[in-house]
Amino acid sequence: MEKREKIMLGRILLTVVLLVGLEFTPLDGLTLGALYAVPYLLIGYDILRKAGLGVRHGEFFDESFLMAIATLGAMGMGEYREAAGVMLFYQIGEMFQRYAVGKSRGSISALMDLRPDYANIERDGEIEKVDPDEVEVGTVILVQPGEKIPIDGVIVDGTSTLDMHALTGESLPRETAVGDDVLSGSINLTGVLRIRTTKEADESTAAKILDLVENSSMKKSRSENFITRFARVYTPAVCAAAVGLALGVPLVRMFAMGMEPMWLTWIERALILLVISCPCALVISVPLSFFAGIGSASASGVLVKGSNYLEALANVDTMVFDKTGTLTRGVFEVTAIHPEIIQEEELLHLTAHVERYSSHPIANSLRAAYPKEKDDCDVADIEEIAGHGIKARINGRVVAVGNGKMMDAVGAAWHECERVGTIIHVAIDGQYVGHVVISDVEKPHAKEALKALKAAGVKRLVMLTGDSAATAAEVGKRLGLDQVHSELLPADKVEKVEEILAEHAGTKHRIAFVGDGINDAPVLSRADVGIAMGALGSDAAIEAADVVLMEDDPQQISQAMYIARKTISIVKQNIVMAVGVKAACLILGAFGMADMWFAIFADVGVMVIAVLNAMRAMVVPRRNIAAA
Repeated sequence: MEKREKIMLGRILLTVVLLVGLEFTPLDGLTLGALYAVPYLLIGYDILRKAGLGVRHGEFFDESFLMAIATLGAMGMGEYREAAGVMLFYQIGEMFQRYAVGKSRGSISALMDLRPDYANIERDGEIEKVDPDEVEVGTVILVQPGEKIPIDGVIVDGTSTLDMHALTGESLPRETAVGDDVLSGSINLTGVLRIRTTKEADESTAAKILDLVENSSMKKSRSENFITRFARVYTPAVCAAAVGLALGVPLVRMFAMGMEPMWLTWIERALILLVISCPCALVISVPLSFFAGIGSASASGVLVKGSNYLEALANVDTMVFDKTGTLTRGVFEVTAIHPEIIQEEELLHLTAHVERYSSHPIANSLRAAYPKEKDDCDVADIEEIAGHGIKARINGRVVAVGNGKMMDAVGAAWHECERVGTIIHVAIDGQYVGHVVISDVEKPHAKEALKALKAAGVKRLVMLTGDSAATAAEVGKRLGLDQVHSELLPADKVEKVEEILAEHAGTKHRIAFVGDGINDAPVLSRADVGIAMGALGSDAAIEAADVVLMEDDPQQISQAMYIARKTISIVKQNIVMAVGVKAACLILGAFGMADMWFAIFADVGVMVIAVLNAMRAMVVPRRNIAAA
């Protein structure tokens, strides 16, 4: 508990003691009023001060002004106990609200406490701690067990286990070794790591997360903007109604109806009206709900750049995906081996040996599939033929590896493969012995992620890709996509998204685009909600996106939608509850059917209920959204 909260708690407790004590005093009249003024001022001096400052700066119509007028009026009418009670319960409600905001802010602060204050650099055999901002790209830094990685980089020495929970929401530690990329904000749990930095501190992952979260509150949702506009009109209207009750009704009774004006009765009703009318529940609970929702998403490894995007995400009914790096890993792997004369392992063995000397990116996939390079094979006479493939003599036999043109050149009777992907044909001494299929593979949870989105109510799943029609159709079929558009340039992707947006024009439904590459940035900006893969995605994509998935896992999309819809549901509940209760109580108060204590419930009670309801948005949901 902070110092300010401790002081407020002390004021509340002392006020309660004083009010209980005054219940047993035999005094009355002005003397009793003077005594009640002590707890009244003790608990309410800051409200009176804020109201006075508002009047001084021309900002009359806020909750402090309404509280001040209502309670001072009650004191003037001799309702001392009620006046002090209103101030007391209002401050209790405010304390609940501050606790809720602090709780939500704390969940985000835990996420934001990512970047350490120093980086370790070895100089002359000694470790020197320096400011991360002073570390240049390419510098080797030392990260010891228990320390946070200060800057993004690549491990050049050491192995360790990293805790990435604050970055990605991933509960299980991740094993890392030499050559692995590591992100700032990760906690080194075990071994000593030497990391060559690949970015400056201000451009590292932790710094970007801080910037995204800190700026998220600047972008308000339509619900928040509505509440702001509503309060500007509602509060002056209520003040005018209170004046009408206090002055207008008695004057009408006296001059138009020839009846007793009953000034005190109608002034009291006007004061009750002012207390009831305070829009605290709306003004506080709606932004708090969005703030809590953004905090819950952040704790799950999903960064939402503003409550407007959280609201839009809740209404998404069409999800459009890029393929490479989004639904697929963007890394080519051996997906099938089709031998014809020799054994499967021997076919892969010979192919990997020849491709070891190739500079083509596909060669990396073959080498990864057969890493046992150190054997008794004698490899000589390597010849790479551009556009065809590569030949080599292995243990006296000529092995040719490449495409159909290479097979034609060596006189091998090859044939096409029914599988979709890059086909690597192999011939030995001019005789065709089989082929290897290399293709981009889906991410581990891609299919489950799309099923979860369907279960969450997304009606249409679309994929846009620059890949060939055959490859795109194969991926679309395996993943269960509704529509697939292939062989698209970046401008074509924007055009397709424009077409889908036109279909949704005039409806509340929104479309989201999910991508990770530089070429996806224009589409991410154009969609209602742009979702970027944050851990491995390009800087341009992350900058253009509205939502960033820190774990590069498409399953996080359904997680984000679940949080968004839960948050919007809570916002709607609070609006309906607050407006409904206020309207009922205002009517009762105007007709004299509600006293000051009833007004306290209508104001403070509803605010506390709304704040407690808003705090439900802070609960991080289960990872298995499909089952939730």
